[in-house]
Amino acid sequence: MSNEIKLTGKILFDPEDVTNKHVNQSSWKKIAMVLFEGDVCEYYAWFIKKRFNLNLHKPVRGAHISFINDSMRDLSQGELISDDEINIRWSLLKKKWDGKSIEVCLSLVPNTDSLESDDCHWWLIVPHDKREELQGIRNEIGLGKPFFGLHMTIGRAVDSVDDSKFEQGVMKAKEMSVEHSKYIHSLMKNNFIK
Repeated sequence: MSNEIKLTGKILFDPEDVTNKHVNQSSWKKIAMVLFEGDVCEYYAWFIKKRFNLNLHKPVRGAHISFINDSMRDLSQGELISDDEINIRWSLLKKKWDGKSIEVCLSLVPNTDSLESDDCHWWLIVPHDKREELQGIRNEIGLGKPFFGLHMTIGRAVDSVDDSKFEQGVMKAKEMSVEHSKYIHSLMKNNFIK
């Protein structure tokens, strides 16, 4: 039985800014991603819920892999070139790849490839030996390996409080998803669970 799945997605350059963070970074950061249709994040988050009783909030952009999420200075390939030249290189890469379909392989074992996780985010990684095509696109514009590797975030643990009152001065308890997620990650990192 294979622990990998192949998904076909569409490459998107310069996606719409959807959060204040994206708006603030859009002047100095370039982004390209593979978008997947359907509810693949919700599907795999369901398995995390069933196995670990952990609720995950789904990604803002849905199922995707951000394979370029780098500052413009990284796109200069170490050269002293202008922002205009960087934008020209970016436009050429975008023209070549934007809107193209691509098949991506994902490991079905969450978060085992990266100790850089903040232990709140849960993702499926693109195995190292299956990253050639996406890394090839990064190479075309002079980018090395991404900091967090190539992965699809399936969700993140968030503490929540229900403010509805049962009676005067009484509230529901806070859902402690963050600490629960950190605990599960620590068990995984120490090979107590797989």
